[in-house]
Amino acid sequence: MIRRRIRTEEDVSFQLAPMIDMTFLLLIFFMVTSKLSKEQIKMDIRLPVASAAILPQDLGNRDLLNIDAQGRYYIGENELTEGELRAYLAERFRANPPLRLYIRGDKDMPYKTTKKIMEMATEAGAIDVIFGTLRD
Repeated sequence: MIRRRIRTEEDVSFQLAPMIDMTFLLLIFFMVTSKLSKEQIKMDIRLPVASAAILPQDLGNRDLLNIDAQGRYYIGENELTEGELRAYLAERFRANPPLRLYIRGDKDMPYKTTKKIMEMATEAGAIDVIFGTLRD
C-alpha cells in the first residue's frame, strides 16, 4: 500500500507591514530633504525684478549659491571665500558632473561679482547656470 501525504493548502498572503514601513521611510526622507532645500534658500537676499523672468522647468539637481549685497558667497549658511568657492565648484564637478548652478544674487551686489562668479562657473565646467529673479 502506498501512502500519500495529504497537503494542506496554505493561504498566500501579502505582507503589509514592510510596505507600511517603507512608505513611512520614504515620507520621512522627502520631508527632511525638502526642509534642507528650503533652508538653503531661506537667506535674506533681495532678488532683482525682471519683467521677462521665466521659472525654469527643473530646479532640481542644482547647487545653490547665494550672494549678498556686499558680494559675499554663501553655500547654505556657510560663507565662502573666492578660493574656497573655486575649490568647491571644481570638487562638485568632479564628484557629480554635469555641474548645474542656481545663483541667487542680491539686487544690490556689484556687477564685478556677477562677472567673477560666471568665470568661476566656466572654469569649474558648469553647463547650466540660472539666476534667481522675481517677476514683476
